[in-house]
Amino acid sequence: MPKTTEKSDAQWRAQLTPMQYAVTRKKGTARAFSGEYLDTKDTGIYCCVCCGSPRFGAAAKFDSGTGWPSFTAPVKPTSLRTEVSCAACEAHPGHIFTDGPAPTGARHSVNSVALAIKPEKRRKSNNG
Repeated sequence: MPKTTEKSDAQWRAQLTPMQYAVTRKKGTARAFSGEYLDTKDTGIYCCVCCGSPRFGAAAKFDSGTGWPSFTAPVKPTSLRTEVSCAACEAHPGHIFTDGPAPTGARHSVNSVALAIKPEKRRKSNNG
């Protein structure tokens, strides 16, 4: 995927919180068990906090016990590089490990500050 979001360092600093900037632009790591999305059970799509590109579906999220939100697979295999960088803007949300659950064996360990969840729209039921 070609890089589609180019901003100056000053623009990134203005857009992001200091922790988001440190993690996504400088490849830092948020403190374990401190992230907003660690225990979130909401449905929806977790998107890159920098450019808004979809990264992970909520159904792929699991409790790895590591202190960071973990996912079995990204929305699109080409949306993340091996280092777990956003292919659209080069943000660094976290790392991939090979100790995850079936079926992929992958564990995408992601910093909450690198994500923004876009809630899933609820469908109206025929029952009211």
